Amino acid sequence: MTEPFSRRASGTATMAAPAPGAAGVVEFLDRVDHAVATALSTNPSATDVSRDGWRVLLMLARGTGRSMGEIAGHTSLPAPTATRIVDRLVEKKLAYRSADPLDRRRVLVHLSAEGRTVVESVCQRVQRILSPRRSPASRAAACDTIPGPRAGSPV
Repeated sequence: MTEPFSRRASGTATMAAPAPGAAGVVEFLDRVDHAVATALSTNPSATDVSRDGWRVLLMLARGTGRSMGEIAGHTSLPAPTATRIVDRLVEKKLAYRSADPLDRRRVLVHLSAEGRTVVESVCQRVQRILSPRRSPASRAAACDTIPGPRAGSPV
């Protein structure tokens, strides 16, 4: 395994060369992160949405209502922090809460119509930033090849 830093003869530290293929993946992830930040900052409805807030919106977009426990587990955040993030999303009308029809003591969080519009808009912008010369169908197909979170995985 390569050490993250190596020393020159002069004693100064330099970054060691990454493992083959790792630089491409890391560079890609950095580009995706930058594209998401750009897309969020240019969407008037999402300008104050944090990265964790964005992850919650994406999770809500993938299904029906989610419990606070599911949201906290998915984002790997403490429950109080996840609650504050959801509070902000509800305040911005990007999400809403409802009682679980099967267990009235449980609250479910849902993506609102405005939240869905924001998610779709930001996702389209990210895809255009990352691959401006590809057709929308080609971009969608490329995204489908990237595995999503596995069932039971924390992220």
